Amino acid sequence: MNYIVKCLSFGLFLGVTMVGCNADFLNTQPLDKVSADAVWADQALSEAFVTDVYNGLRDGILSQMNFDCQTDNALYSFGKQAVNEATVSPSNLGDIPVMTEWSAMYARIRAANIALSNLAKPKFDNTTGIADRMKGEMYFLRAYYYNQLLRYHGGVPIINKPYTLIEPDFTVARNTYEECVNAIVSDLDSAAILLKGKTLASGRATQGAALALKSRVLLYAASDLHDIPTAKAKSSVIAAFSKPELLGYVSGDRTARWQKAKDAAKAVIDLNQYGYKLNLTAPVTAAEGQQNYINLYLSRNGGEADGIFLKYYIRVSADDWGSWYPRNNMPNGYHGWTSSEPTQNLVDGYEMMDGSKFNWSNPAHASAPYENRDPRFYASILYDGAQWKPRTPDGAGIDPAGQIQMGFYEVGTAGATTPYNGLDTRNSTIENWNGSWTGYSVRKFMDPDPTLVDQNIRQEVPSIQIRFTEVVFNYAEACMALGQDAEAKTWLNKIRFRVGMPAITESGAALVTRYQNERNIEMLFEEQRFYDVRRWMIAPATLGKQAQIIVITGKLKPGKTVTTYKYNKDNYTYSYSVQDLGTGKENRRWNDNIYFMPISRDEINRNSKLVQNPGY
Repeated sequence: MNYIVKCLSFGLFLGVTMVGCNADFLNTQPLDKVSADAVWADQALSEAFVTDVYNGLRDGILSQMNFDCQTDNALYSFGKQAVNEATVSPSNLGDIPVMTEWSAMYARIRAANIALSNLAKPKFDNTTGIADRMKGEMYFLRAYYYNQLLRYHGGVPIINKPYTLIEPDFTVARNTYEECVNAIVSDLDSAAILLKGKTLASGRATQGAALALKSRVLLYAASDLHDIPTAKAKSSVIAAFSKPELLGYVSGDRTARWQKAKDAAKAVIDLNQYGYKLNLTAPVTAAEGQQNYINLYLSRNGGEADGIFLKYYIRVSADDWGSWYPRNNMPNGYHGWTSSEPTQNLVDGYEMMDGSKFNWSNPAHASAPYENRDPRFYASILYDGAQWKPRTPDGAGIDPAGQIQMGFYEVGTAGATTPYNGLDTRNSTIENWNGSWTGYSVRKFMDPDPTLVDQNIRQEVPSIQIRFTEVVFNYAEACMALGQDAEAKTWLNKIRFRVGMPAITESGAALVTRYQNERNIEMLFEEQRFYDVRRWMIAPATLGKQAQIIVITGKLKPGKTVTTYKYNKDNYTYSYSVQDLGTGKENRRWNDNIYFMPISRDEINRNSKLVQNPGY
């Protein structure tokens, strides 16, 4: 008989340590488990099982090492990434986010299969459709976890039933990429039907979540990487692979795939259930645009209307890693760990307020690189001189202004100065082991509440798994692929107006380039960039470069005296030097095998029918 483990108190265990000699002892049910039969006969226990399947989401985008640290957007402070150095292999998978790890995903898929099998004919009262709703959630989560595997590895084995110990064979081959897409879409269609009209608690699957994930799946399916004729022309590694059907579509109508992607995104738009300030006809002010963007990623003050599928945290009763995001990512001058650090590569992607590109060759830009930029920059990045929270008591006297200090400055009197190292550098007098290597720290997803500054206080900002803005981007991208540039720009400009940026006017290839940058800036640290640069097949040009950092110095102007440092252009002349990250920290390069991650050696050894990805 199968059992589901339950948490029991220590006192209960103490109460059952003495067992008398009884002929029925071997038939006694364990007191720390509940039988599977009992679970599926009870609505509350069935609900508990279904709820546990959500735990496969883990911390998502609020993990200590954000997925963008394996892209040009960011650097992980505490170790080299094998993906970035192109040294991953079946025996060296590198730091795999839990939400893509093979065994972790299949464990949740198996749980979903068990639930779907037992809910097919519910043993509790289903007159109100509770079991149907649970089935809808399980179809959604099975699809979600399969898509995590699909976009990481390519085609994977599709298993849609719970295995038992009497199975004749546990080995199974990988399904083709097309078969995986079809299976995932089928599950999402079933979920959308079963969840339609259901009012559920925050954080649970809904009809909108199912349709939005379908939009993501079909957009990827239409992209360059998964159109094998296109991918072969761009990659010799893929061209030489003997099983290309595991990676994408070897034939078929690609235009039809783009149309399906467009239709799927439009179906979510037509629900009229989501969206935050996307009805504007002109840009808002810069200040309002910055606040709008903060509202979006905090899911507050109206911004929650953009959320479709989010994981929530409760500060006082849970110890989820995602709630420790401030401690993991605040600057070291606040006793944070500065784990996921934005790169100069990313910062240079933020446009000027007039929509022009930032350019270090422009003297005005180079002398004041943090002025007059896209409002999302100020809402997302902690940079030198940025106004932030009051310091903790040990730093308040050194920095009473509460400003980010990423540079190296002079204090004293011009001509008789002493060096002063910024509190948020790796030479900080507060903490130096956890300072930024890049000269930046992340602000996005950080609760701005000034009382939440102690590293031992958790936050309740949700981890975004899917939001409506992604669906809008998906729609615009499909429109561009279908030659409908005007429609694409209409929706892209809705996103830009909301944050105070001017309209995009380009068409053709130039529009695609603007779109790709816009998607990256808007969806920074939202588990998009890793997959986007691959499916667009622009990874060699973006990920094949060494990460860049900024080195900042502030020299006192003649006649100026400063005893307590504060960012001030009247007192200081600031200089900014862009440099490559030292190769000893991380030596970034690109190989085409990194388009698809390897399947681990252990999985290959366990299952002789698995075919390894190309280049490994």
